[in-house]
Amino acid sequence: MGDRETCNHSEVTDFILVGFRVRPELHILLFLLFLLVYTMILLGNIGMMVIIMFDPRLNTPMYFFLGNLSFIDLFYSSVIAPKAMINFWSESKSISYAGCVTQFFLFGLFIVTEGFLLAAMAYDRFIAICNPLLYTVQMSTHLCVQLVAGSYFCGCITSVLHTSMTFALSFCASRTIDHFYCDTRPLQRLSCSDLFTLKMVSFTFSGLIVFPTIIVIIVSYLYIVSTVLKIPSTEGRQKAFSTCSSHLGVVSVLYGAVFFMYLTPDTFPELSKVASLCYTLLTPMLNPLIYSLRNKDVKEALYKLVEKKSTIL
Repeated sequence: MGDRETCNHSEVTDFILVGFRVRPELHILLFLLFLLVYTMILLGNIGMMVIIMFDPRLNTPMYFFLGNLSFIDLFYSSVIAPKAMINFWSESKSISYAGCVTQFFLFGLFIVTEGFLLAAMAYDRFIAICNPLLYTVQMSTHLCVQLVAGSYFCGCITSVLHTSMTFALSFCASRTIDHFYCDTRPLQRLSCSDLFTLKMVSFTFSGLIVFPTIIVIIVSYLYIVSTVLKIPSTEGRQKAFSTCSSHLGVVSVLYGAVFFMYLTPDTFPELSKVASLCYTLLTPMLNPLIYSLRNKDVKEALYKLVEKKSTIL
């Protein structure tokens, strides 16, 4: 007992990522599934960024935000997926202490940034539909850059504080993380420190992140719905709603997955891992599909780019 209490985080040099508790023969199937999803993430998000950069018609605030969303999705999935795929073939399944800290920090940075960015995108749609004549004035390039930079700043500050507090804990229970990446709750289970302060700070920051962003999104869409319903023509209403449907789809997928994850009891760790897959891999895979399939401008830009490439060849 004394040895356990004296052990602290400074003595931990690595962790073991258990991953999914399945039969060894299923590891190949899981590896192929992760590889397929990650390949689609790379192709979809890189493709979206290329289309936005090279098509002048997409040089608008909405697509500026969408390009940043694709960048975030690409990188936070890349923080998780490669290591998870390596561990399907590794017997040790280890991750260094520094690697765990880095993974924890980067994932926190990008997932929080995405939440704020989605709120900025909701505000952009609100201005576009409720104040179309003032859209280019109010949604200036300067404001768009400020909103994106502010999203990254909030994500960075939150992740720095959360990471520093989490890895200041004493990890003396075990080195084995019952997850496929370094996440908050699995790391807390390894600690013999008092978790009250960390949990209160985490709860406070979650509230400060989730509730303001959700409120901005909800209020923006209440105004949008009110404005759209006043449009006399059915075609006009459909066109207005179509510009918002992709964003609503992305918001629903991300927040639905996050709430499902954090409302899952600790007594069902395997269910928590499945829930984590929804926002670590499925959301970054679905976002470009949602925007490309539901967006006429993106589809036209894609066809134009494909035709240009085929002409060159």
